[in-house]
Amino acid sequence: MNSGGGGGLILVSFLLALFLHIIPLPYELRWARPEWVSMALIYWIMAMPQKVGIGVAWVLGLLLDGLEGAYLGQNALSLSVLAYITLVLHRRIRVFVVWQQAFVVFVLIGIQQLLCNWTQSLQGGMAQNLMFLVPALISALLWPAMLVMLRGLRQNFGLVKPI
Repeated sequence: MNSGGGGGLILVSFLLALFLHIIPLPYELRWARPEWVSMALIYWIMAMPQKVGIGVAWVLGLLLDGLEGAYLGQNALSLSVLAYITLVLHRRIRVFVVWQQAFVVFVLIGIQQLLCNWTQSLQGGMAQNLMFLVPALISALLWPAMLVMLRGLRQNFGLVKPI
Protein backbone atom coordinates (compact mmCIF):
# COMPACT_ATOMS: atom_id res chain seq x y z
CA MET A 1 0.00 0.00 0.00
CA ASN A 2 2.99 2.28 0.47
CA SER A 3 4.42 1.68 -2.98
CA GLY A 4 4.98 5.33 -3.92
CA GLY A 5 6.35 6.43 -0.55
CA GLY A 6 3.46 8.83 -0.17
CA GLY A 7 4.21 10.95 -3.23
CA GLY A 8 0.82 10.24 -4.77
CA LEU A 9 -1.08 11.12 -1.61
CA ILE A 10 0.92 14.32 -1.19
CA LEU A 11 0.30 15.27 -4.83
CA VAL A 12 -3.44 14.59 -4.58
CA SER A 13 -3.71 16.63 -1.37
CA PHE A 14 -1.92 19.57 -3.01
CA LEU A 15 -4.13 19.32 -6.10
CA LEU A 16 -7.22 19.30 -3.87
CA ALA A 17 -5.88 22.32 -1.96
CA LEU A 18 -5.29 24.16 -5.25
CA PHE A 19 -8.83 23.28 -6.34
CA LEU A 20 -10.27 24.57 -3.05
CA HIS A 21 -8.24 27.75 -3.51
CA ILE A 22 -9.89 28.57 -6.84
CA ILE A 23 -13.49 27.66 -6.00
CA PRO A 24 -15.58 30.78 -6.58
CA LEU A 25 -16.89 32.41 -3.42
CA PRO A 26 -19.46 35.17 -3.03
CA TYR A 27 -17.89 38.61 -3.29
CA GLU A 28 -18.43 39.31 0.42
CA LEU A 29 -16.46 36.19 1.43
CA ARG A 30 -13.47 36.46 -0.92
CA TRP A 31 -11.35 38.20 1.68
CA ALA A 32 -11.96 35.33 4.14
CA ARG A 33 -10.81 32.45 1.91
CA PRO A 34 -8.72 29.97 3.92
CA GLU A 35 -5.17 29.36 2.75
CA TRP A 36 -5.67 25.70 1.81
CA VAL A 37 -2.37 25.35 -0.03
CA SER A 38 -0.41 26.87 2.84
CA MET A 39 -2.08 24.58 5.40
CA ALA A 40 -1.38 21.49 3.27
CA LEU A 41 2.22 22.63 2.81
CA ILE A 42 2.70 23.15 6.55
CA TYR A 43 1.23 19.73 7.31
CA TRP A 44 3.36 17.84 4.78
CA ILE A 45 6.54 19.63 5.82
CA MET A 46 5.86 18.72 9.45
CA ALA A 47 4.93 15.14 8.55
CA MET A 48 7.47 14.36 5.82
CA PRO A 49 10.21 17.03 5.66
CA GLN A 50 12.40 14.67 3.66
CA LYS A 51 9.84 14.73 0.79
CA VAL A 52 8.30 18.21 0.95
CA GLY A 53 10.42 21.31 1.23
CA ILE A 54 11.27 24.66 -0.28
CA GLY A 55 11.35 23.37 -3.86
CA VAL A 56 7.82 21.99 -3.58
CA ALA A 57 6.72 25.29 -2.02
CA TRP A 58 8.26 27.23 -4.91
CA VAL A 59 6.45 25.11 -7.51
CA LEU A 60 3.15 25.40 -5.61
CA GLY A 61 3.66 29.15 -5.43
CA LEU A 62 4.23 29.40 -9.18
CA LEU A 63 1.06 27.36 -9.74
CA LEU A 64 -0.85 29.70 -7.43
CA ASP A 65 0.57 32.70 -9.27
CA GLY A 66 -0.79 31.26 -12.51
CA LEU A 67 -4.17 30.36 -11.02
CA GLU A 68 -4.65 33.76 -9.38
CA GLY A 69 -3.18 35.82 -12.19
CA ALA A 70 -0.74 37.32 -9.71
CA TYR A 71 2.69 38.59 -10.65
CA LEU A 72 4.96 35.62 -11.26
CA GLY A 73 6.88 34.86 -8.10
CA GLN A 74 4.66 36.58 -5.54
CA ASN A 75 3.17 33.40 -4.08
CA ALA A 76 6.34 31.46 -4.85
CA LEU A 77 8.33 33.79 -2.61
CA SER A 78 5.81 33.77 0.22
CA LEU A 79 5.32 29.98 0.18
CA SER A 80 9.09 29.42 0.04
CA VAL A 81 9.58 31.58 3.14
CA LEU A 82 6.70 29.75 4.81
CA ALA A 83 8.32 26.41 3.94
CA TYR A 84 11.73 27.50 5.23
CA ILE A 85 10.37 28.65 8.59
CA THR A 86 8.29 25.47 8.90
CA LEU A 87 11.33 23.30 8.05
CA VAL A 88 13.40 25.05 10.70
CA LEU A 89 10.68 24.68 13.34
CA HIS A 90 8.95 21.43 12.31
CA ARG A 91 10.29 19.30 15.18
CA ARG A 92 9.11 21.83 17.73
CA ILE A 93 5.71 22.34 16.10
CA ARG A 94 5.07 18.58 15.96
CA VAL A 95 5.11 18.25 19.75
CA PHE A 96 2.65 21.09 20.32
CA VAL A 97 -0.96 20.33 21.12
CA VAL A 98 -3.48 21.17 18.40
CA TRP A 99 -4.44 24.63 19.66
CA GLN A 100 -0.76 25.61 19.91
CA GLN A 101 -0.20 24.30 16.39
CA ALA A 102 -3.17 26.39 15.24
CA PHE A 103 -1.54 29.48 16.74
CA VAL A 104 1.71 28.68 14.93
CA VAL A 105 -0.25 28.20 11.71
CA PHE A 106 -1.82 31.63 12.27
CA VAL A 107 1.64 33.18 12.67
CA LEU A 108 3.14 31.33 9.68
CA ILE A 109 0.27 32.16 7.34
CA GLY A 110 0.23 35.70 8.72
CA ILE A 111 3.89 36.04 7.67
CA GLN A 112 2.98 34.65 4.26
CA GLN A 113 0.10 37.13 3.91
CA LEU A 114 2.37 39.96 5.03
CA LEU A 115 4.90 39.03 2.33
CA CYS A 116 2.15 38.90 -0.30
CA ASN A 117 0.84 42.29 0.84
CA TRP A 118 4.37 43.69 0.72
CA THR A 119 4.97 42.47 -2.84
CA GLN A 120 1.59 43.90 -3.86
CA SER A 121 2.60 47.23 -2.34
CA LEU A 122 5.73 47.22 -4.51
CA GLN A 123 3.41 46.88 -7.50
CA GLY A 124 1.21 49.78 -6.41
CA GLY A 125 -1.65 48.07 -4.55
CA MET A 126 -1.96 46.92 -0.98
CA ALA A 127 -4.46 46.46 1.82
CA GLN A 128 -5.26 49.63 3.73
CA ASN A 129 -5.85 47.78 7.01
CA LEU A 130 -5.15 44.44 8.64
CA MET A 131 -7.99 42.63 6.85
CA PHE A 132 -5.36 40.80 4.80
CA LEU A 133 -4.68 38.73 7.94
CA VAL A 134 -8.23 37.32 8.08
CA PRO A 135 -7.28 34.28 5.90
CA ALA A 136 -4.58 33.45 8.46
CA LEU A 137 -7.17 33.50 11.25
CA ILE A 138 -9.64 31.39 9.26
CA SER A 139 -6.86 28.93 8.39
CA ALA A 140 -5.85 28.65 12.05
CA LEU A 141 -9.45 27.91 13.01
CA LEU A 142 -9.63 25.21 10.32
CA TRP A 143 -6.23 23.73 11.20
CA PRO A 144 -7.54 21.07 13.64
CA ALA A 145 -9.89 19.66 10.97
CA MET A 146 -7.15 19.75 8.32
CA LEU A 147 -4.72 18.05 10.70
CA VAL A 148 -7.18 15.26 11.55
CA MET A 149 -8.09 14.72 7.90
CA LEU A 150 -4.54 14.58 6.55
CA ARG A 151 -3.29 12.54 9.50
CA GLY A 152 -6.10 10.04 8.97
CA LEU A 153 -5.30 9.75 5.27
CA ARG A 154 -1.64 9.33 6.06
CA GLN A 155 -2.35 6.55 8.56
CA ASN A 156 -4.79 4.80 6.20
CA PHE A 157 -2.14 4.71 3.50
CA GLY A 158 0.44 3.42 5.97
CA LEU A 159 2.90 6.26 5.55
CA VAL A 160 5.54 6.27 8.26
CA LYS A 161 4.39 6.90 11.82
CA PRO A 162 1.68 9.45 12.63
CA ILE A 163 2.64 12.87 13.95
